[in-house]
Amino acid sequence: MATPTKLYTLSLLLAFLFPFSNSLQLDGGNLCLSEKHASLFIFGDSFFDAGNNNYINTTTNFQANFGPYGESFFKYPTGRFSDGRIIPDFIAEYAKLPLITPYLHPGYNRNYIDGANFASAGSGALVETQQGSVTDLHSQLSFFKNLARLFRKKLGNTEAKTFLGRAVYLINTGGNDYSIPFITNSSLLQSISQQEFVDMVIGNLTIVIKEIYKEGGRKFGFLSMPPLGCLPSTRALKPGNTGACFEGMTALAKLHNEAFPKVLQKLERQLSGFRYSIADGYSAFSERINNPSKYGFKEGKIACCGSGPYRGTPSCGGKRSVKEYELCENASDHVFFDFGHPSERANQQFAKLMWSGTPDVTGAYNLKALFEL
Repeated sequence: MATPTKLYTLSLLLAFLFPFSNSLQLDGGNLCLSEKHASLFIFGDSFFDAGNNNYINTTTNFQANFGPYGESFFKYPTGRFSDGRIIPDFIAEYAKLPLITPYLHPGYNRNYIDGANFASAGSGALVETQQGSVTDLHSQLSFFKNLARLFRKKLGNTEAKTFLGRAVYLINTGGNDYSIPFITNSSLLQSISQQEFVDMVIGNLTIVIKEIYKEGGRKFGFLSMPPLGCLPSTRALKPGNTGACFEGMTALAKLHNEAFPKVLQKLERQLSGFRYSIADGYSAFSERINNPSKYGFKEGKIACCGSGPYRGTPSCGGKRSVKEYELCENASDHVFFDFGHPSERANQQFAKLMWSGTPDVTGAYNLKALFEL
């Protein structure tokens, strides 16, 4: 039985490492996690960034820490690229977890026992994508490895292995990689084929997945690539503003969505205990863009906030290069809140698809099943 002094020391340790958590138990003086607790670790880009870019040296092009972002739910800007919550917020809610804190948040109330969010708006699987302005996927991996070392130090190797193995790892990346060659008029796709480029992006993502696995991660969740050429911003790039999608970008998304599930199936065969969930984001986006009223929206192509054709110019909030912008009356009427990001309502629908989607749209598991494993 632990002495009062030992209990007091462990209590201080808990308060320091896991403030406000009710998911820990002391048993005979040893630090233990409740058997069913599964945390959530989040990697990726602006679809998943809960505010990390608020705390890095970057420009407002990669930040959303100003109104009207956040006003539908939080009533203030948090750094999320939406009018309210984003997909990981809803996944955390469904898993009975609190909102997962941005890893770079400087405050002391970091509840790492429930997970951490490493995602950075504008980032990609390739280090070169927006290099110097964002936290790329490999740097996000480094942050996670630092945290994994902390868990092993505080919990011991066995308990940390169990904890990291129960967790779910959400990753959303690649969209910025595939968009950059078109936005910047790069000659990259003149020197390599589209398939080679997609293989490069998926190869970098696969390295990160394997590294998380080496640290103890076993359960991974993904949303397939949306039709990148059909976002408000990319429609606006189309010459003549005819309203058509930018097919070059969408072609890369299709190639990604064809190749990546095969990689995940291969990993499942190669890596003991590896499990994954991938939801059909391409169809989910396309259906809502083309048939918004079927899903409770009034507008599928034009963003709620922005300027120019489809409100696809990234001017929402007036803090970027273009200061004038328009704002709709009700963000939940729109599939897109700004130039390329879903409204809170759309995010919730995509999160539900990931959480409880049937096998024809979410496989090999849905996220609910992964959390229960």
